[in-house]
Amino acid sequence: MGKACLRSPRAPILLRISSGLARHLRAGRRVEAAPKPDTLRRMHPDVAASLAATDPLLSSLIAQEERRQRDKIRLIASENYASEAVLAATGSVLTNKYSEGYAGKRYYEGQQIVDQIEGLAISRAKAVFGAEHANVQPYSGSPANLAVYFAFLKPGDTVMGMALPAGGHLTHGWNVSITGSFFRAVQYGVRKDTHRVDMDEVRDLARKERPKVLFAGGTAIPRTIDFPAYAEIAREVGAVFVADIAHIAGLVAAGVHPSPVPVADVVSSTTHKTLRGPRGGMILCKEAHAKAIDRAVFPGLQGGPHNHQTAGLAVALAEAQTEAFKVYAAQIVKNAQALAAALTARGFALITGGTDNHLILADLTPKNVPGKVAAKALDAAGIVLNYNSIPFDPRKPFDPSGVRLGTAAVTTRGMKEAQMQQVAAWIDEVVQHPADAALHARIAGEVAELCQGFPAPGCA
Repeated sequence: MGKACLRSPRAPILLRISSGLARHLRAGRRVEAAPKPDTLRRMHPDVAASLAATDPLLSSLIAQEERRQRDKIRLIASENYASEAVLAATGSVLTNKYSEGYAGKRYYEGQQIVDQIEGLAISRAKAVFGAEHANVQPYSGSPANLAVYFAFLKPGDTVMGMALPAGGHLTHGWNVSITGSFFRAVQYGVRKDTHRVDMDEVRDLARKERPKVLFAGGTAIPRTIDFPAYAEIAREVGAVFVADIAHIAGLVAAGVHPSPVPVADVVSSTTHKTLRGPRGGMILCKEAHAKAIDRAVFPGLQGGPHNHQTAGLAVALAEAQTEAFKVYAAQIVKNAQALAAALTARGFALITGGTDNHLILADLTPKNVPGKVAAKALDAAGIVLNYNSIPFDPRKPFDPSGVRLGTAAVTTRGMKEAQMQQVAAWIDEVVQHPADAALHARIAGEVAELCQGFPAPGCA
């Protein structure tokens, strides 16, 4: 791993410092002049060479991971490739600074620059999503959701969310999560015939259980979420409506998926996945809930924010305002729908029959292959996805019937519908022969050859 990892010519650095500064100035915030490019280069020495000299074993492991990301087709729906600019920000000296508190109200001195960085991330988040308030300090998506609980609930209060086996998330009240242990959790699911949410059933359950918080969103939902319908139900029963857009944040930012921001009290999210930022979390909310959310994040749940993570998010949000990002997000959906159609044509049974977003959930029961067996065989063949439970799955979660696929990472590499046809063909071959190691090796070589034509950002 060397300088090429940080300077791939096919991975454009989209950060627009001048436009971001202009917006910041219009918001009445103090911003210092942007440093010259040569200053920035001196701030970022050849970190790969330094790591290799200090810890050759770890350097080798990272290089191996880089090659894996470079040579394999990554279809895990929650993964992506961050841009070189995001990688540079997250690998910067900002990791050295401790910053408990919020801008202008810190518990440590030396915050003159950090306050501006966090303010930049906040102003960009509000601009991208049209939010009244943004908190960019959560360490990840689960802590962001926990902050929602701390802001609005007390132990034992009722929370309502989608059941994990139906496509929901652990932190929406599932029983193995702290959210299902410390709170009274009730879950809605999907219809057995369509595998889609029945909003009448959600309304009936909400009327019966009277939750204080109602969650929408999840981890395996391939269809457009009807946020206005959830908002109407929440208003009727007096609940706080929380939209978890961790998976679709990039699609929402680009206008490819309807936004919950106008109708939700709170919107929680991760900052990677389709948004293509660093690993982290973010909360958007109405101004009326700003104090409660901020206090829940700090000092309620965590100490100092990860400033390098905040900077990476600021970069990603600048990228999300570009036309190139809108094109990328639209292509994610095109690729997912092309892949879904190609898999369907090869006899795969897709939950809900297809997808409206980046995500596909396939039931492999008709193929007579368990999801875990298929996922491991595909990994050996250079195609990485995850085994996943399907709605009403008769198998156990660690040995389920399905697999989950997503197209964000391959789209970032520049792949389009034609490549999705080839990917579907490879998947079909492997699923038909999950024990054929020679076949897997051949396909892995073909996958690596295809990947050479679509360089991965940040990888040599």
